[in-house]
Amino acid sequence: MARIEKLSASVVNRIAAGEVVERPASVVKELLENALDSMPTRIDLALEQGGIALVRVVDNGGGIEPEDLQLAVAPHATSKLRIAEDLERINTLGFRGEALASIGEVARLIIQSRPPDGSGASIEVDRGQVGEVTPCGGGVGTVVEVHQLFSNVPARRAFLRAASTEWSHSSEAFVRTALAHPAVAFSLTHNGRCVHELPVAATWRIRIGGLFGTALSDNLIEVEASDGEIALHGLVSRPENDMASSRMQHLFVSGRPFRDRSILHAVQEAYRGVLLSGRQPIVFLRFTLPADMVDVNVHPAKMEVRFREPSRLYRLVLSALRTQFLSSDMRTHLKPPTGVATAPWFGSPQAAGSQTAADFSTSLFSAADVSFSGATSLRADPAWEQRCTAPEASRDAELAVQMHDRYIIVESDAGIEVIDQHALHERVLYEQLKSSLADGVLEVQPLLIPERIDLTPAEIELLTEHSATLAQAGMRVEPFGGPTVIVTSKPVLAGSTPAAAIVHEVLDRLSSSSAQASKAMLIDEVLHSLACRAAIKAGDALSQTEVDALVRGRHTVHNSHHCPHGRPTILTLSRQELDRQFRRT
Repeated sequence: MARIEKLSASVVNRIAAGEVVERPASVVKELLENALDSMPTRIDLALEQGGIALVRVVDNGGGIEPEDLQLAVAPHATSKLRIAEDLERINTLGFRGEALASIGEVARLIIQSRPPDGSGASIEVDRGQVGEVTPCGGGVGTVVEVHQLFSNVPARRAFLRAASTEWSHSSEAFVRTALAHPAVAFSLTHNGRCVHELPVAATWRIRIGGLFGTALSDNLIEVEASDGEIALHGLVSRPENDMASSRMQHLFVSGRPFRDRSILHAVQEAYRGVLLSGRQPIVFLRFTLPADMVDVNVHPAKMEVRFREPSRLYRLVLSALRTQFLSSDMRTHLKPPTGVATAPWFGSPQAAGSQTAADFSTSLFSAADVSFSGATSLRADPAWEQRCTAPEASRDAELAVQMHDRYIIVESDAGIEVIDQHALHERVLYEQLKSSLADGVLEVQPLLIPERIDLTPAEIELLTEHSATLAQAGMRVEPFGGPTVIVTSKPVLAGSTPAAAIVHEVLDRLSSSSAQASKAMLIDEVLHSLACRAAIKAGDALSQTEVDALVRGRHTVHNSHHCPHGRPTILTLSRQELDRQFRRT
C-alpha cells in the first residue's frame, strides 16, 4: 500500500479548481461576486470567445492593498471570515478563499488594484506560478483578467463546448448577477461588441426591463409578503404568459441567486388550476432574511442554499401568489403584454387583428382548403379525402356545446365526448403544419411591417444557430442591430398570433432541447411552438360556428386524441357508463 503523503499546493489548488471552476461561466460568477463585495457602483465585464480566451472584470470598489495581493491568490485566504462562527452568518458573496488560487492554477490570472487612499499594484499568476507584486497606475478599484482557461489542463479544456455555448452560459451568469443587484451599474461586452449597458436601476422592475425588455417587465405582477423576519418581494407573470421551460424562474436570497426545488414547487402549486399542464410561469422572487437563517456554504458553486425553516418560505410563497391571483382580475385589469396573443382567432370586431367566426373556420382548415402556388391542393391527397369521407366525418351537425370557456361537450353514438379546446386545436394545427412542411406546400405570410423583438444575448446566439431551421418552418428572423431582431414572415397557419409570441416560445423550447438533437427533432420543436402559441386557449369564449369548426377538425388529422405534448384532447363517457352512474342498469 502506498505511503500517505501531504499533497502539494499545486495539486490542492487544481482539485479545488475542479469543484469551483467548471467552465468560463464559473469564473464569471466568482469574479463578479468578488467585485460586488468591494462595494462598487459600477462593474464592467468583457469576454472573448464566450470567456474561454478572456474574462475581464473591472470594478470601482474599495480595491486591494498592495501588501495583500500575494494573499489574495493564496488558498484559504480571505478578508470576509475571521472565526468559525462567521460561517453561520455570512453576509458577503465571494467568501470562498480558494477561488482566485484555483483560477490561477488553470489559467493566466492578472490582478491590478488600487485602494482609494493608496497606490496601485499588480500581480500575475501564470498556471500556478505566482509572480512578484509590482507597482502600477490605474484608477481606484480592481481589474481582474483570466486568459486562456484550462490551457494547461487539456483534459478539462476538451470538455468545454463551442464558444457560442460557453458564451450562453457566461451571459446567463452575468444576467443573474445583474438581476440580483439593481443598485449597481453593469456592462457586458463580448468580442468587442457591447451587449448590455445597465445603469443603476431605481426599482427591480426597471432592471428586469433592461435585461429582458419592457414588454415583459411592464406586465409582471408585483408580489409583497412577510412572515416575521422573512420578507418576500417578487414579480411574476400572469397565467396566460407562460413558457415551455423554467429558464425564466429566478430566485435570490440576500443578493445571491440560488436554486431551490421546494420554493419552485410552491410556485407551481400557486399556479395550479390557472396554468396549462406542463407550462411554466415567469418568476422573479427575492427573499430577505437574517444571515443565520440561511446556510450558503452547502455547494461548491454556491448555487444551492439551505434554509433553517424551509417550510416557512414554502408557505410564504404559496400564500403570497395565491392571494395575488385571487385578489386580481387577471384578464380585465392587466393589459396584455406586447407580442403575446390572448385570443388569436376571436375578440371584439373592432380589435386589431381579430377574426370573425368565418375567419376562424378558414384559418383552422387553411392547410386543407387552400391551393398553394406551385403545388396541388392538399385535397388531392387520397389519405386526406379518405379521412374527410369517413362515416364519423360525414356528420354535418354534431351537437356540440362549449362549457366553462374551456371544454366542448359533444354528443356521439357512443355517448358523450368532452374536448379540451386548446389541446385539440393545438393537435390540429400541429398536424397541418407538419403535413404542409412534408409536402413542401407550407404557406408563408410575409409581414407588411416586420415585427421587432428585443432578446437577451443568449437568445440572439440561439436564434443565429437555428435560423435555417426556423426559416424552413416559415419563420424568417433577421438581425436588426444590438439586442433587436426583426421577423419578416411567419406561417399562414399561425393566424393573427404575434410573431414575438412565437419566437419566444420557439426559443424556450430550443433552449431546453438536447445539444445532440437532430435537425428533424429541432424542426418538430418549432412546429410544436407554432401550434401551441397559435391555438385557442382555455378561457377563450367561442361562437357556435367556431365550436362546430373545431369539432369537425378532429376528423381531419391523425392522432387527434392527444395533443403534441401527449395530453389527452378528448375524454369519452359511454352511454353504458352514464346509465350506470344514473343507476339505469
